[in-house]
Amino acid sequence: MTKPAPIDLRSDTVTRPDEQMSAAMAAADVGDDVLDHDPTTRALEERVAALLGTRSALWVPSGTMGNLIALCLHLRRGDRFLAPRGAHVLAHELGSAAWLAGGMPEPLDWDAGPGRPVPAAVRANTEPDTPYDALRTTLLCLENTHNEAGGAVVPPHEHARLAAAARDAGLRVHLDGARLWNASVALGVPPAALTVGVHSVQVCLSKGLGAPVGSVVAGGEDFVQEARRVRKMLGGGVRQGGVLAAAGLRALDRIDALAEDHETARALADGLTELGWEVGAPQTNMVLASVPDTRLTLRRLRAAGVLAVPMAGAIRFVTHRDVGKADVDTALRRIRGAGL
Repeated sequence: MTKPAPIDLRSDTVTRPDEQMSAAMAAADVGDDVLDHDPTTRALEERVAALLGTRSALWVPSGTMGNLIALCLHLRRGDRFLAPRGAHVLAHELGSAAWLAGGMPEPLDWDAGPGRPVPAAVRANTEPDTPYDALRTTLLCLENTHNEAGGAVVPPHEHARLAAAARDAGLRVHLDGARLWNASVALGVPPAALTVGVHSVQVCLSKGLGAPVGSVVAGGEDFVQEARRVRKMLGGGVRQGGVLAAAGLRALDRIDALAEDHETARALADGLTELGWEVGAPQTNMVLASVPDTRLTLRRLRAAGVLAVPMAGAIRFVTHRDVGKADVDTALRRIRGAGL
């Protein structure tokens, strides 16, 4: 008897291009992006810059590279940077912020709520009169949505206050907006409302929106000009990148559809709660569940045909465009049948 396919809730990066996206990739107008700036890549960059309210933008292969490029440009070796505890740049990028960008990280507690520091914490870590041999703080990194906080959103007024506190302290601001599209949809505001006061922002096209690869790092024209140089240093220069950029353009047409993923996440959270799981109410497309034994529960979930991952001492389920309400219902039946 054939075993049913697992329901993959590990991440919103497991999606595959549909026929429309594949057709757009096959028909893309392309050129050598390193030499002449690929035309489809340019169109994608201009569209993302307009959505984010920035002057310019640059396609990069991954969000990690986009964040690293920004940190390399904003930091000098030995500079300290601030970021919310558990931020992706601290916990999930293999220490590249320190290893390659030369920054000294300082985590900020979530005093304003999940994934959200308070402006006072920024001010407390940027005292102006320090001896020459003390750490020099020059950058604030924000994250919206916050991955380890279960896809928690930072409202625009809180973001603006944090950016203002950083500016008043002489800091630059980088926003890891890998899932900024989710925050925009959840809050009912345009993406540009969530980038106020930043010097750079990174957004992902393969998380939730369904592109097979690619992110965009955006900011001022001078920043992007230098970012293109650093991308090349890191091996991120591509040739006929329009094949991938075409997927990104198609992905941007699907931002509003992220609301369906949020609804599916709420249905999953409600179902798990009914089964007796300890689950936080999802704000976007992530569900965090606290369990006594994470490893054992993940093994039993896999055996039942439901895939998830560990996250911040809990289990993370992520809904996405390839998992609908019927799939969530099936996952819940499997979980119930396994006695979980």
